[in-house]
Formats: sequence, C-alpha cells, structure tokens
Amino acid sequence: MSEVSLVVNGRKVSGAVEDRTLLVHFLREHLGLTGTHVGCDTSQCGACVVHVDGKATKSCTMLAIQASGSTVTTIEGLANGADLHPVQAAFKEHHGLQCGFCTPGMIMTATDMIRRHPEGLDETTVRAELEGNICRCTGYHNIVKAILAASKTMSKASKSKAKKAA
Repeated sequence: MSEVSLVVNGRKVSGAVEDRTLLVHFLREHLGLTGTHVGCDTSQCGACVVHVDGKATKSCTMLAIQASGSTVTTIEGLANGADLHPVQAAFKEHHGLQCGFCTPGMIMTATDMIRRHPEGLDETTVRAELEGNICRCTGYHNIVKAILAASKTMSKASKSKAKKAA
C-alpha cells in the first residue's frame, strides 16, 4: 500500500491505495467522484479525462500514486457553485450530449483545448482534437457546435479582461 496525497477540486485529499490503483478508480471509489467515467480501460474512449496540473489526462492511464502531489480537477470541480462553467453551459445550450456517458470527458477535453487555443477554435481543430474521445450516440455535430460556442464565449471574456487590465 502507498499513501497518495493530492489536491482534488481545490480540496486536499489523501488515502492509502494499492500501488496498482488507477487515478480513475481512486477518484471514483475512494473519493466518490463518479462523474469521471470508466469506459474502456484502454485509453481509447476519453470518458475518464480529468485535468492533472491543468492538462487534460486520461485518468485510466495514470496510477493514483503518479498523481501524488498534483492538482486534479474533475467534472465535479469545473462549475463555480451553481454557475456552470462556460463549456458546461454551451453543452447544455447546444444539446452536446445524448446519454451523457462521454460528456464529462468531452467537457474536460474541451476545456483544456480552449485553454490551449485562447485565440479561438475552428471546426477542423476541434474535430482533430476530439480524436481521443468517443461518443457512441451522436454524430459529434452538437458537441463540436458546443465547443465552438464555448470557445467564442471564453475568447471574448479573455479579451474583455485584457482590455480592462490595460
């Protein structure tokens, strides 16, 4: 058994885990954060995406002990209280989900994608960057639409903050 200590959704957590415990299982089984899904266990589907130190990471490919000392954000930590994160709001507004199984991973991937492209996104880039996320229900059209809308909203907000700071 190993001791794992990290910050999850702004809260310091720790626990004893078997050395082979995956981060996704630590989040779900030890912390009760079930928004992060286990879809394939082979890193193909993206249902398990969380942010580790600000970067989108498939939590089924990382041991919990590897995340020790890191800051992890899950889908449960994205919203600000009752206020949805702009990506969550865009998925809701543009019907970017059907059954919802892939949605947490899609949203976490999209949030990181938008962070890395603050100037905005285009459809080709979004579709290419979603390659590691699988949705079995949709044709991705509304997911892409939601990500583009969130990117536009967040880009405007970022430019507005920059103008006020100047």
